[in-house]
Amino acid sequence: MTKERSRLERLFLRLEARFPRFALMIYLLRRPWAMLIRIPLGILLCVGGLLAILPFFGIWMLPFGLLLLSIDLPFLQRPMNATMLRGERQWKLWRRSRRDRKAGKAPPAP
Repeated sequence: MTKERSRLERLFLRLEARFPRFALMIYLLRRPWAMLIRIPLGILLCVGGLLAILPFFGIWMLPFGLLLLSIDLPFLQRPMNATMLRGERQWKLWRRSRRDRKAGKAPPAP
């Protein structure tokens, strides 16, 4: 297993822990036998993300599609790892600043 693949697996485990409602679905989609479901679903989500002008479709579908495709396509693993790590950091910073605003503290200067 490559470094990128093992990092992607760890990030998926964190994703399962963070969203317990979807943990079983994420777990099942990561199994090797689910490739027949994962690749078409990833492609459909990417295409749906490109059709963001329609009401049901949205840009939210694109990252999920790429994330599913990165399980099977090694050239997508490194960019998706970086994107997931960056998104996780941004989420933590946003939550921390929101918590500090509610508590009446001034946010730290960058």
